[in-house]
Amino acid sequence: MVVSLLLAVLFTFIVMKLNLTTGIIPSLNISAGLLGFFFLKTWTTVLAKTGMLTQPFTRQENTVIQTCVVASAGIAFSGGFGSYIFAMSSEVANQSPEANGPQDIKNPSLGWMIGFISIVSFLGLFSVVPLRKIMIVDFRLTYPSGTATAHLINSFHTTEGAKLAKKQVRVLGKFFSFSFLWGFFQWFYTASDGCGFNSFPTFGLEAYQNKFFFDFSTTYVGVGMICPYIINISLLVGGILSWAIMWPLIDARKGDWYSADLKSSSLHGLQGYKVFIAIAMILGDGLYNFVKVLGRTFIGLYMEFFKKKVRSPSDPDSSSSLSYDDKCRTEMFLRDQIPAWFAITGYVIIAVISIIVVPMIFHQLKWYYIVVIYVIAPALAFCNAYGCGLTDWSLASTYGKLAIFTIGAWAGASHGGVIAGLAACGVMMNIVSTASDLMQDFKTGYMTMASPRSMFVSQVFGTAMGCVISPCVFWLFYKAFGNLGVAGSAYPAPYALVYRNMAILGVDGLSALPKYCLIFCYAFFGFAIVVNLLRDLVGKKWAEFIPVPMAMAIPFYIGSYFAIDMCVGSLILLIWRKLDKFSADTFGSAVASGLICGDGIWTLPSSFLALAGVKPPICMKFLSRAQNAKVDGFLES
Repeated sequence: MVVSLLLAVLFTFIVMKLNLTTGIIPSLNISAGLLGFFFLKTWTTVLAKTGMLTQPFTRQENTVIQTCVVASAGIAFSGGFGSYIFAMSSEVANQSPEANGPQDIKNPSLGWMIGFISIVSFLGLFSVVPLRKIMIVDFRLTYPSGTATAHLINSFHTTEGAKLAKKQVRVLGKFFSFSFLWGFFQWFYTASDGCGFNSFPTFGLEAYQNKFFFDFSTTYVGVGMICPYIINISLLVGGILSWAIMWPLIDARKGDWYSADLKSSSLHGLQGYKVFIAIAMILGDGLYNFVKVLGRTFIGLYMEFFKKKVRSPSDPDSSSSLSYDDKCRTEMFLRDQIPAWFAITGYVIIAVISIIVVPMIFHQLKWYYIVVIYVIAPALAFCNAYGCGLTDWSLASTYGKLAIFTIGAWAGASHGGVIAGLAACGVMMNIVSTASDLMQDFKTGYMTMASPRSMFVSQVFGTAMGCVISPCVFWLFYKAFGNLGVAGSAYPAPYALVYRNMAILGVDGLSALPKYCLIFCYAFFGFAIVVNLLRDLVGKKWAEFIPVPMAMAIPFYIGSYFAIDMCVGSLILLIWRKLDKFSADTFGSAVASGLICGDGIWTLPSSFLALAGVKPPICMKFLSRAQNAKVDGFLES
């Protein structure tokens, strides 16, 4: 638990930084498992040499650490610090002229954030616990990420695997050090906004103005090495389509389609096209995948129950045909039962507390809205957990958006529908996200023969840690960086503005859109559905060459600079694989994790420096020849 706490703080900083920069968060399960193994193995080796320890470090303990860390760091995402919670703030509300009255704003505060997250995060754990045997043993769902993590942990605890893990940790340590020191070096040149290596006009000043530049971020180079090639290419394609083609053309209609006197942040101007077209693509992609995964869920359930009726003992899927390993795993998995009455009682008690307390935090979110959410949440949590087991795709954010529109419209503009919708999103998103995460972890525990009770306790402990650590880390960012959430700053929190405008759409309808924006929204909403359908129809082989609409939508608002970083990461991995495939496959994730972790951890000392009022000594800026001549003339005069 001590190691889990240390790693939870590390990964929460990483996830929070990713949340507040682009919102793209890769799976950190491998990093958590690897670092957990390294720390405990080192500690137990030291203890064993002193004669204080006789028992070895086991894969079950490794699994418990990994579960606890991922549960804790997951709160940094599902807690909405880069989306629905920060969307309530005045910093984000001031970027939108609509719905920015007192009843539509709730600024972050450490007290209510910890209270709210603590109440809503535990419900998901209790909602699907009674169904773990059905999901893992009866339906034998694959849960690809959970299974992959289990195989990794199992490999660590073999003689060869332990040797390899040590080499991987050594590589991770080297790139962690490089990334941390590079972040420290860059800090000296960032005396104000627009200064430093992250404002380097790599492809010229005109391209820089349109967000095409390499910003020397080791975080996103590392993320690019982890993400599939098609995701990185999709981001770049989306950036080219929007910032190189669409926005310059729409900007040329200034004074015709929208007033030329509007501020650049006004949603009635160019900013409105950027935000709402991105929202349309995200919703189109979300709707398609929601229907697809839900359809597969219902078909899978029907097939499972149908097979149960016709299955005989001689069938190949029956328990008698299980391998010896699977029989041992099943026996271990069913030995430590978590009573159904415990899960149901826990759900009801936490739900009652939540129904009483949450309206005290958000008076706009009435108690009967929460009752409705809690009645339907277990069914949605089950669907999400089942769909995740089939496809490895969690639709937590899609269910959250569904709550934004339904509860926001139900509350109405005059009764604080914006805050009600965003808070309802938090309630719903936490339940369904935690439920699918728990099932992934149960699958990992099943494969590593860890006790389900210890897995559940670890998840509870990790969630409890996350409910305190994540708000504190966000609060540190919020207080240290005064321009948090502002477009063009180091931490623009793009999804906060997107979520707030979804809530405004749900309450006010389409009146907030600038001229012709609705036509573009319809077109890109349909485009997202058609492209996803095409990806499914052509098969897996050819789908790798068709961009992913959800990924294409992200640069529409914030630009392509991070996509270029990620493509550099992909290029490094591609060249590495061409030169030495075994080495790339073995150490690629360790290099990527080191790059992400080092830069992510640098935000901790940089936050403390900012809070202490210590500013970098140098501003490195790039000017055109004409601007430079003016500056020289001014200085000489």
